[in-house]
Order: sequence, then structure tokens, then C-alpha cells
Amino acid sequence: MTQGTPVAQASSALVEMVMNSGAVAQGVLVVLLVASLYSWTVILGKISSFRKATQASQKFLRAFRKATRLQEMAQLAVECKASPLAQVFNDVYETYKRQTGGAGPPRNLTPLERSAQTAASEAVTALEQRMPWLATIAAVSPFVGLFGTVMGIVDAFHGLGTVGAATLRAVAPGISEALITTAAGLFVAVPALVAYNMLTARIRGFASGCDDFCRELLNSLEEIPVRPAVMQRPAGPATPEAGREATREVDRGLFK
Repeated sequence: MTQGTPVAQASSALVEMVMNSGAVAQGVLVVLLVASLYSWTVILGKISSFRKATQASQKFLRAFRKATRLQEMAQLAVECKASPLAQVFNDVYETYKRQTGGAGPPRNLTPLERSAQTAASEAVTALEQRMPWLATIAAVSPFVGLFGTVMGIVDAFHGLGTVGAATLRAVAPGISEALITTAAGLFVAVPALVAYNMLTARIRGFASGCDDFCRELLNSLEEIPVRPAVMQRPAGPATPEAGREATREVDRGLFK
């Protein structure tokens, strides 16, 4: 009971100082409270969405490296829509189908490369949504708190000049109340700055993963074999060995 008393006294003193603050300081505290709530909403939302994107990307990439047909990956991409890799695959696959009809090797890789780059850029841009707000809150909050402190000190010294009692006891309460806004500004800015740096690093990781997947996907499309039905074969009797050879021809490569 004795150990909790100083904490309770400090808490009640802080609440009392906030209540006794001027209109400007209280307005600043309200602004900082709104900024803090919004920043934590962004932080928690990004952590949740990034976790889902990571899990979906891992699932999609494992399936992609084991798949034998593009159609299988197209179905899985719908289930893993939270993954930026699935978004890249969908756009590239649509371009591939327009170019080839969904079968055979691509006639020209340049449109596929452009689709992959555009899709990767759009996926990363979607991950970056609301991130500038975190940077803004982290940069501006200390100055907003400092503004409240400066205005509180101005009021304190103005009251000191009016009363005419130039003593520390007369000016200390006003200054202590004014310094609360600076502390509140730092309390809002520090978590926002730490979260911004950590989330930005995660986004760079997603961007790097998208670039690597684009190259892997384009390589896989380039390795699609030509269908044996359109290849000229020498005339001769059909044998089981020839049939097995044709099957191996179709299965060669990652997709068919």
C-alpha cells in the first residue's frame, strides 16, 4: 500500500496539472491524443496486414515451385490474394493468356516483363498506404508539443509580470504545466517513428521478394516447352517407346 501511494500521488498531480492547463495547452493535448490514436491504428493495421501477406506469400511461393500447371497457380492465387506475389502472378498470367491463348511458350517476353514490373510496383504501393501519415506524426508531434510548451511559458511569465512576484514558487506551476505538452509530443512521436522504420524495412523486403519472384516467374514462362503435336516428327510406326517419349516432351519444363 505504501509503495503504490507515490504513484497514485504522481498520477493525480499529473491529472491536476492537465486540468489546470490553459486552453492552448489543452487543445494541443487533444490534437496529440488524436494523432496518437490514429498512429496506433495504422501501426496495428499494418502489422496485421503484413503478417497475412507474409504467410500468404510463403504458401504461394512453396506451391509455385512445386506446381506443374499454370492453371493450378491461377486457382491458388485467388486463395492467396493477400500476397503481393499472387497479385504479380495474376497480372502476368493475364498478359500471357492474351498473348498465347493459355498454352505454349510466350511469343514475346517484353510485355510480360512490363506487366510484372507494373504489378510489383502496384503491390508495393498498396503496402505503403498510410505510411506517410506515420512519418508525418513522428516528425510533427514534438513541434506541436513544443508549441504548447512555449505558449504555456508565455502565459506563465505574463501572469508573473501581472502579479509582480518574481519568485520560483510563482512561476514553477505554470512552467511545469506547460512542459506536459512537450512530454506528450515525444510520447506520440517515438512509437510512430520506431514503427515507421520497422514497417518500412518490411516493405523493402516485400519489394525485394516481388522482384525476385518476377524474375523466377518469367524464367519459368520462358521454359515452357512447345507442344509435341505441332512438332514435325519423322514418319514411322507408333511404338510404346515413342508414346513415352512424347509424354516426357510434354512434361519437360515447369509448366505445360
